[in-house]
Amino acid sequence: MAKMAITEDYYAYVYIDPRNHEEFYYGKGRGSRKDEHLKDKSDNDKANRIAAIRKQGLEPLIRVIARGLTQSEALLIEKTLLWKLGKWTTNIATGHFSKKFRPHNTLHKEVFGFEFENGLYYYNVGENAFRNWDDYAKYGFISAGRGTKNRDAIKAFNRGDLIAAYLKTRGFVGVGRILETAKRIRDVLIKGTPLLNLKLTATDPDHDGHDDELCEYVCLVKWLKRVPREDAKKSSAIKLFTNPQIRATLDGHPNTIRFIEREFGISIKDALRHSIGRSELIPKERS
Repeated sequence: MAKMAITEDYYAYVYIDPRNHEEFYYGKGRGSRKDEHLKDKSDNDKANRIAAIRKQGLEPLIRVIARGLTQSEALLIEKTLLWKLGKWTTNIATGHFSKKFRPHNTLHKEVFGFEFENGLYYYNVGENAFRNWDDYAKYGFISAGRGTKNRDAIKAFNRGDLIAAYLKTRGFVGVGRILETAKRIRDVLIKGTPLLNLKLTATDPDHDGHDDELCEYVCLVKWLKRVPREDAKKSSAIKLFTNPQIRATLDGHPNTIRFIEREFGISIKDALRHSIGRSELIPKERS
């Protein structure tokens, strides 16, 4: 089957207010797309700005910034321009590639995944016949399986990522560093011994053993701090982030991060620096 040709007739453009030369809208398109906004009669910031310009007997300046682009290139340039001006544009959407850009109003602080090579993630233990926290804590691993969604979630962890392990109805039970990306459980060794040969609490860890979509996948973990299930950390005073999914980022959840740091006595930033070969983990003093 022949590959579809990639067209390079997209462009990125800007709308400029002639009254003060402020840039107020960015977009991407092809053909006459850049002129379509002049017909917009909606009640939104962009259309209202154009109407105000025309009320003065003027027209917005429409300028192409880059041309001869693929659609993907045009989307990326559009998002870069949107990020640069942020709320000062009249664009409603944040544009494509949003998750690849630093959140606005965060230049004053270090952000996981930007200043640090690795990130901090929530991990849902999800106990059942296939997996058990006692095994994770004793042997240093986490797992997930029973479908491509869960498999892909655990395979998304990178070496050096930090995880905060959560046990449903109990609370947070550990903070650890991913040592190896996920492998099929039957391929995993713990100190030279096949994981499946160890005495495990989970009763059926080798479920669907020869089905690469359904079998259990395992990441090896170094636990920085962990507690028994009966000592799980939870709070009735503040709302902590939880999620039924296997993996979720903790970016944007500062209260949960502070709670984890306080309850487990560690500094997440120091731990992330350690994960890229910098200082040793520095225990954080309890307040």
